[in-house]
Amino acid sequence: QVQLVESGGGVVQTGGSLRLSCVVSARIFSVNTMAWFRQAPGKQREMVATITGGGTTDYTESVKGRFTISRVNAKSTVTLQMNSLKPEDTGVYYCRYGTYTYTWGQGTQVTVSS
Repeated sequence: QVQLVESGGGVVQTGGSLRLSCVVSARIFSVNTMAWFRQAPGKQREMVATITGGGTTDYTESVKGRFTISRVNAKSTVTLQMNSLKPEDTGVYYCRYGTYTYTWGQGTQVTVSS
């Protein structure tokens, strides 16, 4: 059974930084795509960033140049470094494991105050 544990959310002022981490308990981590999603109040969940097992990354346009996704396969961990945060980055951030079938973490709240 795959389990994900996220950490690192919190409250930060505009322009600040946060680092989210997701530790995965799974038989196979290194070859699977990992992703961060977020859901703002009243909005649909959206993809923020993805990283393949080979390290290829992709970002939604609004976070390019500000967020960085990375992974350490030896620690079954994926992180999301978020810089220059804006109020519109506020939401619950979810870690997702898997390339074809998915497992989600419980989410961590990120609040950016103006």
